[in-house]
Amino acid sequence: MKTRLAEDVQEAVSGTEPLEASGKKKWGLPRWKRPRRLKLLVGVAVAAAVLAVAASRLQQGGTAQAGANYLVAQAARQDLAVTVSGSGTLAPADAYHVSTLISGAIESAPFEEDDLVEKGTLLYTLDSSDAQNSVERAGISARQARLSYEQALEALNPKAPLGGILNEVYVHNGDNVTAGTALARIVASTDVTIDFVFPYVEPSEFYVGQSATVFVADFVDSMRGSVVAVSDSTAIISNGKQGSSVRVKVENPGVLYDSFKASAVIGSYCSYGQASVTLADSATVYAAGSGTVTGFEKLVGSTVSKGETLCTVESEGNRSQIENAALNLQSARLSAGSAAENLDDYRIEAPISGTVIEKNFKAGDKVDGAASGTLAIIYDLSYLKVEMDVNELDIGKVKAGQSVEITAAALPGQTFRGTVERVSVNGSTTNGFTTYPVTIVVEDYGDLKPGMNVSAIVLGETVENALCVPVGAVNRGNTVLVPGEGAMSEDGTAVADASRLEERPVSLGASDDAYIEITSGLVEGDTVLILDQAAVMGG
Repeated sequence: MKTRLAEDVQEAVSGTEPLEASGKKKWGLPRWKRPRRLKLLVGVAVAAAVLAVAASRLQQGGTAQAGANYLVAQAARQDLAVTVSGSGTLAPADAYHVSTLISGAIESAPFEEDDLVEKGTLLYTLDSSDAQNSVERAGISARQARLSYEQALEALNPKAPLGGILNEVYVHNGDNVTAGTALARIVASTDVTIDFVFPYVEPSEFYVGQSATVFVADFVDSMRGSVVAVSDSTAIISNGKQGSSVRVKVENPGVLYDSFKASAVIGSYCSYGQASVTLADSATVYAAGSGTVTGFEKLVGSTVSKGETLCTVESEGNRSQIENAALNLQSARLSAGSAAENLDDYRIEAPISGTVIEKNFKAGDKVDGAASGTLAIIYDLSYLKVEMDVNELDIGKVKAGQSVEITAAALPGQTFRGTVERVSVNGSTTNGFTTYPVTIVVEDYGDLKPGMNVSAIVLGETVENALCVPVGAVNRGNTVLVPGEGAMSEDGTAVADASRLEERPVSLGASDDAYIEITSGLVEGDTVLILDQAAVMGG
């Protein structure tokens, strides 16, 4: 359909007058003015032609651009190697900047730049005298808190300080006691020993295991005992006479105490004077707090073990004392642990294995915590890595394990091999365009160095015998421009009638920088047209 401006031009040139679409009315300039305006309308006709060409070139998604130049290509089969290109900066496998929060003088720094160090290697030792004192003070506080806690437990639950026999029990369940009240007496053994002196008798007259008759205080009956030790020489006794000492063991029937006195007859010899009875190790258990006695089930003569609870001295005060002591003990332990950990901070060790590339402090220098910055830098150079950003259209082509070609402008003519280690899903969007970081590892890196800028080509899968067209042939909406009947010149190398070009939807597959696979919509040998953008811009 012609535009109204075109009809004006036609009318001016042909002298005819166009009709309205309805056919009811003519329009245009009056006839008496036309001869004088002919030149003007011819100029308008030329302008209209130019506008028509421009309008056709601005068509978006249309089938043709009149007067435009087109490049002609055919759908053809070929092996398509899928690649993704990018660039980035090389970095070591791992890097660590050694620093400290501790202030003080450096006592030692037994390493140098370019040294290979293992993880845990001592790098710096700082003066830790103040920290040592803090550890000792914290340890003392913890021990004191532990003692207080044990005393609080003892106040609630008195325990046997040694194993043995309950020799006496002074309280019963239900009795109210105060701190310091005797609860029971424990002896380690039922045996007692008595050291007797025999004047004017040589030690050779006695021997270990010899039978002895013992007379205790006012007891009518004697007791049988045996010699357990004999002095190896005579000695001057208290009355100035010489004599031999003999130790006799007697089984305690339960009534002997260390306040008793005794004498003995061994063989035909009688002991001199009265000797004191010595009980085995013994202890009296006292209440450490006030309260009511409960749970005392042991009787006189019962056997007890060291640390065994004898009873409970129940009171609210004893319970509160235990709770407070437990809290104090926990706090003291935390303080001691923190002090010990702080002491470790004065020994700075290598956090990773690698090469020291920078040493900024030496023995004798002073550091001022974080304000001193980096003390040393260690690189793990077991391999290098590079992170490059891949756009959202290509990220689906990249997978972990794919090979990568690495080149660097600093090393012309050299190509290195890398491997995709990781494809991150943490994309970054800028101006509506999203990229994803891809990490590439280069193990055999030769002359490459951390900090070098490199180019990388990820080598994806190769699609064999794929039906391909140039990437530029595919338009928005996944369509291609194909010639209809009569669109091409006789030799098929140029567009003869752009109005006969058609858009055809296609399905896409793999692609590289130049070609893209067509999985449906075209067959081998089909012609596709590519708008020559350079010609359009130049026109």
